Amino acid sequence: MMQHVQALRGTPQRIQVDNGSEFISLALDQWAYEQGVALDFSRPGKPTDNAFIESFNGSLRDECLNVHWFLLLDDAREKIERWRQD
Repeated sequence: MMQHVQALRGTPQRIQVDNGSEFISLALDQWAYEQGVALDFSRPGKPTDNAFIESFNGSLRDECLNVHWFLLLDDAREKIERWRQD
């Protein structure tokens, strides 16, 4: 997946992340080190460090995830894409 993103957009110099379990993994840390990408961790309990993504996550949850039931992965992809385009 990361190779696909790199091919489309290039390798970033820095990725801003929170302290969620998906961002503190050894696999991500190793990938970032090998690619020369700095991981910029926000301070725990400080959502204002990344207000844009916190706002996006809230909108996605309120306007899409809490409104729909997802029966299958393809169903989720379709509904989320419609929300994204709207």
